Amino acid sequence: MAAVDRQRKQLADRLYEQYGKPLEAQHWGEYVAISPDGRTLLGPTILEVLEKATAAFGPGTFVFKVGEKAVGKWR
Repeated sequence: MAAVDRQRKQLADRLYEQYGKPLEAQHWGEYVAISPDGRTLLGPTILEVLEKATAAFGPGTFVFKVGEKAVGKWR
């Protein structure tokens, strides 16, 4: 794994632990976008969250399915 990929994974893990994990009790199965500065946006579908997060946060946002280990970065 390249150093850049490793750093991105570490950032994603840290962001989810800090901002995504607290949402699990009430939002399990929803999607959350988390910006690198910690802003969050929830929605029922990945497409909705990606569209809203791109407009609100710009590039570099991470998207997670709350409660499940799936991660992506929207560029």
